[in-house]
Amino acid sequence: MENKIISIQEEVKKAIVGKDEIIRRVMAVIIAGGHILLEDIPGVGKTTLALAFSKAMDLKFNRIQFTPDVVPSDITGFTVYNRQTGAFEYKEGAAMCNVLLADEINRTSSKTQSALLEVMQEGRITVDGQPHAVPEPFLVIATQNPIGTAGTQMLPEAQLDRFMVQLSIGYPDEEAQVNILKDRQVSDPLKQVCPVADRADILALRKVCREVFVHDKIYRYISRLCSETREHPLIRLGVSPRGALAMCGLAQSWALMHGRGYVIPGDVQDIFFDVCRHRIILNGKAQLQNKNEFRILQEVMGAVQPPKAAEWI
Repeated sequence: MENKIISIQEEVKKAIVGKDEIIRRVMAVIIAGGHILLEDIPGVGKTTLALAFSKAMDLKFNRIQFTPDVVPSDITGFTVYNRQTGAFEYKEGAAMCNVLLADEINRTSSKTQSALLEVMQEGRITVDGQPHAVPEPFLVIATQNPIGTAGTQMLPEAQLDRFMVQLSIGYPDEEAQVNILKDRQVSDPLKQVCPVADRADILALRKVCREVFVHDKIYRYISRLCSETREHPLIRLGVSPRGALAMCGLAQSWALMHGRGYVIPGDVQDIFFDVCRHRIILNGKAQLQNKNEFRILQEVMGAVQPPKAAEWI
């Protein structure tokens, strides 16, 4: 399994240069069975990242550009009457795939955004009262431009909470930028990405991930971290129970990617910011004190003592 994980990442690196850490974190979320929100400026490779992963894993990929005129049925599909058969038939929407790239999700209406809620949580779509299961595995990679960019609006809290993590790719460094310029002169790097896994491999990885051992002390550590976000004087909305589950699942995946069959406190700490940054809402006092989510989450982590090795081994 470890070789399969490495192979997928190596293929993605052919298209995404100089962002090995982001690739590792996206891989961890895929194994954990979560969804990913990428917030960044246009042009840094968010779409390329999603395409590269779908190609490396040989999964069915759909992309939908979220513009103001996109409606919920574009995502969920719709039913039409067939005169020949005398029955209503379901026509698939964009979400009927393995990997759905929801591009610039914060440029469309809240009603259209909410069309993803059921499928992200339950892996199915309900149209005219009839449920339709999406293929497994199913993954949403949504991109959004920074709030304040022309034509954007904030995602509802319930929508944000469905994403396991929020990540940011960021600008490449100078050396990576030079390599990107050179690569594009020869060919499209995406064409070099080859399938090295398939649907069965990803489902097997997810099964192994769920079997990674989590000690009761680690469960309690995660619970205390989440409770601390709810009690912090500068946080108006803390991490939900769904966020705690996401933290636990991603910590298991992170442990698996590091070749361990058990979770350590360091795994929780490594993924803590990615899981929590989009789930907390700061109050007015935080702005007055010039503190952002990162600084406050650092305070939360510092306030909760991790279990000692003797307690969870």
